[in-house]
Amino acid sequence: MGDMAAMLMSLTRATIRRWFTVALVASAAMLAIAHAFETFGHLPPCHLCLQQRAVYWLAIGVSGVGLLASRAPFGARLRPWLCVLLGLIFLVGCAIAARHAGAEWKWWPGPEGCSGARAATSADLARILNGEAMTSPRCDVAPWRFLGVSMAGWNALISLKLAVLSGIAARTALRNQPG
Repeated sequence: MGDMAAMLMSLTRATIRRWFTVALVASAAMLAIAHAFETFGHLPPCHLCLQQRAVYWLAIGVSGVGLLASRAPFGARLRPWLCVLLGLIFLVGCAIAARHAGAEWKWWPGPEGCSGARAATSADLARILNGEAMTSPRCDVAPWRFLGVSMAGWNALISLKLAVLSGIAARTALRNQPG
């Protein structure tokens, strides 16, 4: 049991040391997974899905700035604050995803109409030209679940974990700041 704990601590330390890279890769992976569900699973995003994706785009930007700043002389001083910012971004993502999951479970209502604008695809255009009606995906219906948890639910859990790791990275960076 001690070996497992030591291994987890070592992995956590390595993750925190490279937090901007990990956050960037995790955010890009979440966007890629969402895109794969849309493209290959034929599950178009609803309004809340698109909001969740926007959070990851923002996290990619802040992580990129963190990577660049870490190479600069002032990077060590900026690191904790960028980690805090990432933590806040991931917490917002967690809140949006939890709101979405709650609407799916009917714990509270989703946005008015429970649908949102999405970019039309060429397949959508062909359907419209053929006279078919277009329907937007509903925010209050989970089209896919794994272990009883929807995509929004998984996103809330992952966003929360990323927020916690951002907090640990910020605390570690503050402790390691020069003088």
